Amino acid sequence: MKTIVRKANLSDLPVLLEFEQDLIEAERPMDPTIKDGKISYYDISEFIKNEDSDVFVVTINNEIVASGYAKIKSDRPYLKHTRQGYLGFMFVPEAHRGNGYNQLIIDALLGWCKERGIYEIRLDVYASNPSAIRAYEKAGFNHHLINMRLDLSD
Repeated sequence: MKTIVRKANLSDLPVLLEFEQDLIEAERPMDPTIKDGKISYYDISEFIKNEDSDVFVVTINNEIVASGYAKIKSDRPYLKHTRQGYLGFMFVPEAHRGNGYNQLIIDALLGWCKERGIYEIRLDVYASNPSAIRAYEKAGFNHHLINMRLDLSD
C-alpha cells in the first residue's frame, strides 16, 4: 500500500463532497444549531482554486482516506500577528481512523502555512469531541479560547 499526501484537485471533488456530508453528520449530534437536511459547510472547489487556501488529501492506492484545508485569513488589528492560518475539513472515514492520516494532513497544512510565512494557526473543535481534541493536542495545539452559547428559546 502506497500512502501519498498531495494537494487536492477538482477531480477529487466528488469524494470530498461525500466527506463533507459525512463530517456534517458526525458533527450534528455535537451541535444542535446545525440545520436539518442537506447543507454544506464549505466551497471546496474555491479552496482548491484560491491562492490563499488549499486542500490536502491522503491517498492509499489512489483512494482518498483523509482530507483537510488551510486558509489564510486576516486577523484582528490588536493582535501581534496580522494573518492566521485557519485549518478545517479534517476528516478521515471511520474505516481508516487510527492510522495517523489526520497527522499527515495536519503536517501538510502546517507546512503549506509556513511556506507562506504564516505562523499563527487556529482551528475549531467541538468540546464534546475528545478524540479530535487529543489528536490536535498531539499535533501541538493548545486550548486557547472557549466559545460558549446560550439558547434562550429553551
